[in-house]
Amino acid sequence: MRDYLDLLKTANQEAIRARRAETAALLAQPKKGFLRFREPYESLRHLHARVTDYSTEAVTIGLAEELGEADLGLVHEAMQSFMPWRKGPFKVFGVDIDAEWQSWRKWNRLLPALPDLAGKVVADIGCNNGYYMFRMLPHKPRCVVGLEPFLQHYYCFKTLRRLAKADELFIELMGVEDVPLFSSCFDVVFLMGIIYHRISPVEMLREIRAAMRPGGVLIIESQAIPGEAPVALFPEERYAKVPGTYFVPTANCLRNWLLRTGFTEVEIFCCHPMSSEEQRKTAWMTFESYEDFLDPHNPALTVEGYPAPLRVFLRAVNP
Repeated sequence: MRDYLDLLKTANQEAIRARRAETAALLAQPKKGFLRFREPYESLRHLHARVTDYSTEAVTIGLAEELGEADLGLVHEAMQSFMPWRKGPFKVFGVDIDAEWQSWRKWNRLLPALPDLAGKVVADIGCNNGYYMFRMLPHKPRCVVGLEPFLQHYYCFKTLRRLAKADELFIELMGVEDVPLFSSCFDVVFLMGIIYHRISPVEMLREIRAAMRPGGVLIIESQAIPGEAPVALFPEERYAKVPGTYFVPTANCLRNWLLRTGFTEVEIFCCHPMSSEEQRKTAWMTFESYEDFLDPHNPALTVEGYPAPLRVFLRAVNP
């Protein structure tokens, strides 16, 4: 298997390889927190899909008729081990995984602004289980590198990637704070559903721009509040029950953040209200979801009394 670092001559390769070695040593430990996700990943090591399809709403990896009964049972058990599924849907050897988010809706919204990915080096920061990375494959990127700090999503993606033999896709157990390791590396960066979780969103955007090649395109999607003024909500403790939420901007505020960090050709290309059709409980994500985050007497407000979220999409260029 090739290493995407061979394509990234300007990355801090020594530091990245050192981090990989540290991660491998950490994950090799026989601790329950690691085994919980490592064992399902290893249980499917012998399986590879003959049929894949990344062009429809559900990312399809394998057909049920490719496997015997015992292996089908292993697949179903492994997929359940990666619950809760936040992004999707997926269909894995006939197992229909209805994730919390109808992620195909977001993908369809960004398609009109999607840059040419053919032959490009792409980053998906906070890639979760890789749903959007798989959806990129029909557009023929040279490689897609996902950064994901959560072990559950990391092993889920590694399992799906290996089953699909998706050799153009890669993942590092890293977060947005590790972006400075990738100086001038990426032609296209996707940053979706991340920025409002950062204490210093402007500094983060500076670091992302520094990780992009000249002329590179950033696609950013964010939770937002309504309004035309370039302002951001800073919740007292939580926003929509989420404690790790800091600045929730208006679309124009996010646009200004991008301009102030040196991006050009900044375009707000989509803005829409959230709904429980798009984010909801399912058999594969049984915890609280969107409808639980709203004031039950006034759905225009969160349970904390703040404006209910919009989702906004912007495209920007590193000049």
